[in-house]
Amino acid sequence: MADTATHPAPGARTISILGATGSVGRSTVDVVRAHPDRFRVEALVGGRDAAALADLAIALGARFAAVADEAAGPALREALSGSGIACGAGSAAVIEAAERDADVVLAAISGAAGLAPTAAAMKPGRAIALANKECLVSAGEAFMARARRLGVVLRPVDSEHNALEQALRAGRPEDVLALTLTASGGPFRTWERARLESATVKQALAHPTWSMGAKISIDSATLMNKGLELIEAHHLFGVASERLEVLVHPQSIVHGLVHWRDGSITAGLGAPDMRIPIINSLALDGARLDLDAPRVDFAALGGFTFEAADRERFRCLALAEAAMAAGGGAPTVLNAANEIAVAAFCAERIGFFAIADTVERTLEALAAGALPAPASVADALTLDGESRAKAEEILQDRRARPI
Repeated sequence: MADTATHPAPGARTISILGATGSVGRSTVDVVRAHPDRFRVEALVGGRDAAALADLAIALGARFAAVADEAAGPALREALSGSGIACGAGSAAVIEAAERDADVVLAAISGAAGLAPTAAAMKPGRAIALANKECLVSAGEAFMARARRLGVVLRPVDSEHNALEQALRAGRPEDVLALTLTASGGPFRTWERARLESATVKQALAHPTWSMGAKISIDSATLMNKGLELIEAHHLFGVASERLEVLVHPQSIVHGLVHWRDGSITAGLGAPDMRIPIINSLALDGARLDLDAPRVDFAALGGFTFEAADRERFRCLALAEAAMAAGGGAPTVLNAANEIAVAAFCAERIGFFAIADTVERTLEALAAGALPAPASVADALTLDGESRAKAEEILQDRRARPI
């Protein structure tokens, strides 16, 4: 394969992308390609698609590439043979990629699997562009304490948190009254409860606004994703749970609202294009870089609509809010049980409403509200494993109490 790597200018920012072959990773690659003079790629991490990862590594001139799946290692080595790009496979190789010298690490490995690599990427003075919300859901207190101790700059990549980060610059933290995160409402926003009973995986994956991976698409359909984002915002911005709100906004143009003590509101708006928060999170010096993102045509839109979230049809949101309020280990249990339940739904082992039921029963079984907050990422992963085992046990024991 021909070497098509771009050649950044001297002084370009060095970036590593964890989760390069996922939806956020590929959007990040688009941003890097749009500004070859600004970014030099140090390392790329993928899951199991060795061919796709090798193509990206060669095209971007990466120095190191790693696949999480050890079985994909031989294919990656073969694909990179003669390129001069070092590579590896398995968890140790992923950690190596995260630890390599880089100014910014884009952390986009999905789920709790992203905790250890993202923690390893946290080095003194480094910036983490955080697209893995589970780091703050499962290990929020420990993760934020580690960032403060090491002087790590956290830049949110989720569109809602990135919009809030920008809007918060309009005033002082002590003057913030509340924060609102918006949700599109997902593919089932207008569905009645009776129809939701028989919702299929294919229907749940058909998000009306965003193009995302399967897990986050299902979470958006249940509104669990918005619940996880509330917990993320709680840790990122240091705002109490009772001052965090959710509004359903189908147009997905207003991503976040900051309510100030004087009655003013600052909004973060933008087209539903993940490249926008990504490029903002990578521009550490405050610069606004060019991007061929679509401009919002307000006249064509005609107007915005907002609705209250329905926590009866979408109980996952209520469960996440309760876990956030309870604190301690509850969010860790919530996230782990949800990952197991979503996988079971995608495998057609359970129905749509059983996702929330599985999460609720796991929280109850482990008395999650009384558990202490994980003191470290290792503690979070231990509780995550225990919670997954309990959730699987609950799924296996459906005959005793049907889900």
